[in-house]
Amino acid sequence: MRAHLIAFTLVAGLAVASPTLLAKQSKADPALSAALAGSHRSEANKARDVYRNPAATLAFFGVTQKSKVVELWPGGGWYTEVLAPYLNAKGSLTVAPPFGKRAESLATKLSASPALYGKVKLAHFPKADGSTPVTPGSADIVLTFRNVHNWRFGGEDATQSAFNQIHAMLRPGGVLGIVEHRLPETMDSAMEEKSGYMKRSSVIAFATKAGFKLVGESEINANPKDTHVWPEGVWTLPPVYALKDKDRATYAAIGESDRMTLRFVKPK
Repeated sequence: MRAHLIAFTLVAGLAVASPTLLAKQSKADPALSAALAGSHRSEANKARDVYRNPAATLAFFGVTQKSKVVELWPGGGWYTEVLAPYLNAKGSLTVAPPFGKRAESLATKLSASPALYGKVKLAHFPKADGSTPVTPGSADIVLTFRNVHNWRFGGEDATQSAFNQIHAMLRPGGVLGIVEHRLPETMDSAMEEKSGYMKRSSVIAFATKAGFKLVGESEINANPKDTHVWPEGVWTLPPVYALKDKDRATYAAIGESDRMTLRFVKPK
């Protein structure tokens, strides 16, 4: 993981990603490039690379082919489609949706493509009666993309419990990588309860209380066109388009949400 720190410049005690170095580093990984270019990915999913920046994002979090990765709440599996082939030969991938129908849906997706997902492990998050939790101390890196707001909808206690459980999953020195819709610090914190956006300070507070240390952040997934105030919250923007055809061209021109990209570590 030390090699990935080359892509950081120390500013005010934090590692801040250099986009140029990250781009060079990402291009230097042929296995990741192959996973991103794979025919198993739909053209619609590939079209979102410009907003989700998977190569630079994974490089920033320090993911390598040998990493033991846990992906929390993978949804439809957008990142899973990239991580599974990338980690297949030398690393490992565990996906952990919430216990219930979403887990059943993901299990169906995995079983339908054994060549691609045959080595992917299925767990559940957060812990629930009858669920299979991620083994404590088993992960090098835990990743979650645009999910902290969902935990926040369950209340502050539920959100804190989620971060505490993530801390337990990681080995000492392990990394928690978070990409989340960003609510500007000057806006009303009550918006976190319904808009889909989270303040940077709120995410850091939950992580710090759980025992994590913030060691890096990046503007890889920032979008200055996003004003953060929309009729249907973040879902007004693509790819959801909650207002359907109303002002669709306007929202398409804005693009996907403004996102923070934060890297935490579990101290040794």
